[in-house]
Amino acid sequence: VCPGDYIWTDAMKRSLDASEEVCLEIDMDNTNALAESFGLLVDPVKKLSDYFTSVNYIKLQQYAKDSLELEPQILVHLKPVAVLMLLTKEAGTLCDVPVSYEENIMKTAKAKKKPIVGLETVAQQMKALESVPADTIVKYVLETISNNNSEDGAEEYMKLVNAYKNQDILKLQEMIASSEGLAAATDVLLNERNRNWIDNMKDIMNRGKSVFFAVGAGHLAGNNGVIALLRQAGYTVTPIR
Repeated sequence: VCPGDYIWTDAMKRSLDASEEVCLEIDMDNTNALAESFGLLVDPVKKLSDYFTSVNYIKLQQYAKDSLELEPQILVHLKPVAVLMLLTKEAGTLCDVPVSYEENIMKTAKAKKKPIVGLETVAQQMKALESVPADTIVKYVLETISNNNSEDGAEEYMKLVNAYKNQDILKLQEMIASSEGLAAATDVLLNERNRNWIDNMKDIMNRGKSVFFAVGAGHLAGNNGVIALLRQAGYTVTPIR
């Protein structure tokens, strides 16, 4: 998010400081795993242009050059899921130097010598992303490009940011469900992963150390969200504002 939209409350700081271990969706500090994942993002045979009409692929090339500073040749053999990841990282940011929650949490953890672990491996996350049909990803990519090039897109992004700043996870869930491109992939990208995470969270918590878990806000709400699933597993879950 932009620096002015970044929220880090005293309660969040106290929780992170008091924890003995930090757990993200994946261990983003594992450079070897991240490097290995690059091979999963490239298709040496099929071209990215095969998934798009010629007109839409030109739009993607132009967007990649203008917004992502990527030359067209970089795109040639990327899988659609790789483009999705690039867009997700950049999407909507309305400032030149955005702030990353993951990077700040990791920086704090490292400074205090707290171990950093992940709820899933890079390969598992990639497998989940790749299980989303290519046409669904292409649809979402085109929707994202269209939105980010319009005033409506900026307005929609600010609605997401405001819901996040207000800690309104139900509103975030509603906006995800209403996304034409993303809604169809919700079960794979959110629900299935949430269910897989619960056993991993239990194992990590059973080590006897206090843990600071940090996952995307889209994973929290609803009957299939992490909060409800933890409660179903017998845990007491209390919001801290």
